[in-house]
Parts: sequence; C-alpha cells; structure tokens
Amino acid sequence: MAQNTEVVVIGGGYAGVMAANRLTQREDVTVTLINPRPVFVHRIRLHQAVGGSQDMIVDYREVLAKGVRLVVDTAARIDAAEHSVVLAAGGTVGYDYLIYAVGSGSADPGVPGAAEFAYPIASLEEAQRLWSVLDSTPATAAVTVVGAGALGIEAAAELAEAGRTVTLVCGEVLGPYLHPRVRRSIAKRLAKLGVTVLGGPDARVTAVTRDAVRLGGGRELPSGVTVWTAGFSVPDLAVRSGLSTDALGRLLTDETLTSVDDVRIVAAGDSAAPSDLPLRMSCQAAGPLGAHAADTVLSRIAGEQPASIDVGFFGLCVSLGRRAATVQLASKDDTANRFSIRGRLAVKIKESSYKGLLKHLADEARKPGSHTWPFKDDKRRQLLEAKRAEQPATAERAA
Repeated sequence: MAQNTEVVVIGGGYAGVMAANRLTQREDVTVTLINPRPVFVHRIRLHQAVGGSQDMIVDYREVLAKGVRLVVDTAARIDAAEHSVVLAAGGTVGYDYLIYAVGSGSADPGVPGAAEFAYPIASLEEAQRLWSVLDSTPATAAVTVVGAGALGIEAAAELAEAGRTVTLVCGEVLGPYLHPRVRRSIAKRLAKLGVTVLGGPDARVTAVTRDAVRLGGGRELPSGVTVWTAGFSVPDLAVRSGLSTDALGRLLTDETLTSVDDVRIVAAGDSAAPSDLPLRMSCQAAGPLGAHAADTVLSRIAGEQPASIDVGFFGLCVSLGRRAATVQLASKDDTANRFSIRGRLAVKIKESSYKGLLKHLADEARKPGSHTWPFKDDKRRQLLEAKRAEQPATAERAA
C-alpha cells in the first residue's frame, strides 16, 4: 500500500488556494490549508470596501477543493527540524512538505502618528474598520489617501465617486509603475472625479494627526479620515522560524520555489523571493506561482526534478470608480509600455478579472492540474545570469 504524503499550505489567498487545489490531483496526498479566517478574501476588491461593499468575502466552498482540510488558525512558527507547524491557538500540524503562501499586508508606516490615526486597507479587517469609520464621518469631511500605487488610486477614485472630498498624496509620483503617457490619462480621470493629486518631493508625509496630514514642504492638510496605502510588507513567520529571507522578509528560494534551507519547504505568492529576484507582489503572479509550488512538491513526491519558474506579466488593471478603468499594458518582464486600454472595454476587462480569478481557483478545484498561464518572462534568465556574474565580483571586492 502506497504511503500517504502530508502537505500543509500556510495561507489561504490566491497562491495558497491554487496550490492546495492543484495538490489534490494525487489521491495519496493529504492537503491541509491553514488560514486565520474561515472565508476567502478576494483581495483585489478590498478598495471597494470604502463604499460598504462585501463582494470581497467569498465562501471557501466556492473556490477550495472538497478534499482540502481547512484549519482556521494562525501559524505561529514553522519547526523545520520536526516537520511541523505550531499553531497560535495551540497544537501542531505535521507535514512531509510545506507550501509557504502567507501573502502580504500593510507595511509599518514609519511616520509619526500614522499607526495611530491613519487607516490601512491591505486586509479584510482593516478595510472593514475603515468603512465603519467612514460610515460615522460626515460626508463633507476631507479624506486624504496616502500612497499612489494601484490601491491608493483605486481607493481615491472609489471615495470620490461616492461624493467624498479626496486628496491623493503621492509622495513622489502618481502610479510609479505606470508609463508617463498612461499616468497622464489616469490623472485626468482622477481630476474629473474631483480628486486633488499632490506629487513631488514636497508631497511626502512627515506626520499624521487626528485631523490633519503634514507634508515635507511644511504644508498641513485638514483630514477627517486618513487612508494609508503606502507600501506592503510580508508576515515575519519565516524570520521567526529561522528560515532565510530577503530584506523584506520574503522566503528565499531557488528557481523551483524551494527554500534555500530546506527541500521540504516551498514558497509561493507575495512571500516568495526566488533567487532573491522576487516577482511583483500581485494576484497576477500569485496564481501561477501557487500552481508552480504545487508542481514542485508533486515532482519531488514522484522522484522527479522540479522545473524552474517561468511567469510573465501582461500589465496592470486599475479601477477608477465603478464606471471607468485603465489597463496599463506591459512586456512579459513586467515593464510598462506606452499602451493602455480605456473606456468601456477596460471596465469589462477589470470586471472580468474579478470573476476570472475566482473561476481559475474554482476550475482548479474541480479539475486539479488544469490551470495554465500563457505569459512567460523571456528575460528572467538574463537577469539571473547577470546576478550570478555580479556575485563573484562582489565577493572579490569584499575580500
């Protein structure tokens, strides 16, 4: 009788669910998913929570394979020597292989008063807290959104469309990922919605108070509610567990997503740093990386050599309220170009992405092993070769 293999997945987001579902294609593999919530969070809809939407909350029965055991708890520590995960509520879960897919969340603002008076929205609980605050705040109160990445732009547009007076503080530039031509287009749409956009060196936040935001140029903005979207961080579980990480705390892996410390630990999603050249934190990368992490584990179970990752991008979809959107197109190595899609087609693409992400997970639950990703990064190998060429030179200078 074949021996059963226990695989534990930590993190029930896009990458974790994709990995857990894909692992069920082998009947001799038992899959346990550890997640702190009993529901799946459709994270790319979190900005809509500022208007009271609950569309980001999805029942796991809609996206998770029936054969996956869900443990609602938080992983406190990974004991690699004992092949077990220590749970915050007590007890442990043993594994033969572990997939590390803990995702990302809000970064420490590092600005006086921000942790106390600003409201991040990178998690379900944070977004719901912000909605509660907005619901009890007069509609005439000024709202300041700090951080002008995709989440900041989407939150600002959502708030403005709902009738709020919104100022978007960029720090430096609106949408750092965006091509200048596309950036100008998005700026025009925000202006049409009534959003005041502040950029440049004087638009860095130096302090947040209960009713104001102070900028580096000495300017003080009245702010009844301050929303913080500047930066993301990853949980420190890998660091606390004594595993090798990059500077941000992402698990260091090789190109098969296998931990550089332990062949039985594989990473996926925002918390993975393959070859210390991590992909952009995004749902776009999370699904393919989750699938690849599962394939790496399945290859090892079968006694085969796992393949290297080959995940490319197509760009970035940005919501600009419920009636407008922009799709910034990019090369497969994730370099934004001057082309974009706007108008009704962009709105349809954005809406289809909401449904499509859930469909990918549900399809993999129904037919594990079926998910494919058409975009391949043909320049990653060049980056790896350049990085390896630099390492001997760096070591020689250090000596």
